[in-house]
Amino acid sequence: MATPVLRSLHVHPVKSLRGYAPAEAAVEPWGLAGDRRWMLVDTAGRAVTQRQQPRLALAAAEPLADGAVRLTAPGRTPLTAVVPEPSGTTVVELFGEKAEAVPAGAACDRWFSAYLDAPVRLVHLDDPAYRRPVDPDYALPGETVSFADGFPLLLASAASLDALNSLIAQGGHADEGPLPMDRFRPNLVLDGTAPWDEDGWKRVAVGEVSFRVVKPCGRCVVTTTDQATAARGKEPLRTLARHRRFGDRLVFGQNLVPEHTGTVRVGDPVRVLA
Repeated sequence: MATPVLRSLHVHPVKSLRGYAPAEAAVEPWGLAGDRRWMLVDTAGRAVTQRQQPRLALAAAEPLADGAVRLTAPGRTPLTAVVPEPSGTTVVELFGEKAEAVPAGAACDRWFSAYLDAPVRLVHLDDPAYRRPVDPDYALPGETVSFADGFPLLLASAASLDALNSLIAQGGHADEGPLPMDRFRPNLVLDGTAPWDEDGWKRVAVGEVSFRVVKPCGRCVVTTTDQATAARGKEPLRTLARHRRFGDRLVFGQNLVPEHTGTVRVGDPVRVLA
């Protein structure tokens, strides 16, 4: 088999919004540079994602200079969110974990609240080196994460998606497939592996950067959301439940923690280290 390569990179500046696919990206200790540094919260400070608001799939965040993002959404005039001054933080909650973040300001809050027809606030993770630790069951001391679900990066393989789409079709649900990779919102997509190879990896190098493969990624209702229409179906969770159940989790992809910083580039070779 040919050497696996990095097929594509994906960065999502605002959690649950559409991201972009650069040709290269810096790997920071807490994830790809600029990935999930912004997040929406409700009036109680709890994270608001596509789980609650599937229409977030139709909104997009484009990176600008100095960490700012250009926000677009159907029916809304584009808005630029600049990195707020760290003059004060607010407590936010993501999956029961609390962290501090900096409010983005009233203009951003009004923009998103009008789009979702629900009161929300936009916040920025000002200091990812300290704000949010990785799950200590899987982390080394001092490891942190952005506003990603739980780990700095998510890896997926094109071969595994092809295999999953075959299972969906074999189950008589071809009307819901084939599913595109954006349903799974990964950071790194690989080509040239066999289906599900990543299940057995412990360490992997992509170009000049090595990563620990810490645990499979349990999937949620977001994967059933068409990222182009915001409509929801039953796949892939129905098929994952039949073929990819690991304990109480329906699994696709692997969570990664960087072992050091560096830059990854589309086309980089991928080496399994352990």
